[in-house]
Amino acid sequence: MSTFIEALYDAAANAALLTAAEFAGVVIWVDFRAPDEDILDGLGVSRGYTIRYPARRLLLATGDDLTIDGQRYRVREVRQLGDGSECRATLTRL
Repeated sequence: MSTFIEALYDAAANAALLTAAEFAGVVIWVDFRAPDEDILDGLGVSRGYTIRYPARRLLLATGDDLTIDGQRYRVREVRQLGDGSECRATLTRL
């Protein structure tokens, strides 16, 4: 049985609002974010790569590698959100 958050992600994937991520040979649709952020008083730009996904569909841990749009990323941290049915992982681009 699917949870509300999984149904929401299914609808977003069907509307082409999500990005495919591959982990351990499995593809899952995730909310991928790579916002630009000024650092050092504007002297540099940092990329805060994150993904959000249904917790029951993907089990990530710190140090895991995954591929998004042909680019490899390493998981820095995973946090459960809200009631634990959704997770957010921060990533480092390799």
